Amino acid sequence: MLNETLRSRWFSACLHAGLWLLLLLAIISVGGRALLYHEAAADPAAVRTPVPVARLKKLFTPDNWPKHVVDAATLNPFSTTHFMPPLPPPPPPPTTRKVEVTYQGFYRSVDGPIHTLLRVGETLVAVPVGGMVVTNLFVIEATIETLTLTNSAAQTNVLTVNAKKELEVPLK
Repeated sequence: MLNETLRSRWFSACLHAGLWLLLLLAIISVGGRALLYHEAAADPAAVRTPVPVARLKKLFTPDNWPKHVVDAATLNPFSTTHFMPPLPPPPPPPTTRKVEVTYQGFYRSVDGPIHTLLRVGETLVAVPVGGMVVTNLFVIEATIETLTLTNSAAQTNVLTVNAKKELEVPLK
């Protein structure tokens, strides 16, 4: 319905005539005259005390401002630590260490237990069968070619003669 009203000849004729009437009134200035603007007269009773600026000196003294420490990160006025992600937590301390073990054979004394010869790191160690080599690592069986080691979690390691093997043992 609005579409029909906007497209009608009567509406466009009335709008055209109204605009011509407004132009005619503006030309003959029937609408009145412009306001006369002038500067107001000064009233001595209305004058108030000026702004107190004596206390502004205290605002700008260096003692009131925080001390600024200059370092490499703050040399750039646009640098900020606001958007930096937090540092990751430090890794937990290690609970195990790696030990290099080399089986070098065994010997048996008269009426004594079998002793194995092991090179742990750089030291040569003689450990009886059933004895502890390093923390939580025990000798179970020794043969001419192999040595079987175990720990308290029942994990076994088999070493051959003169072959280095890196084993992981807990810290004391």
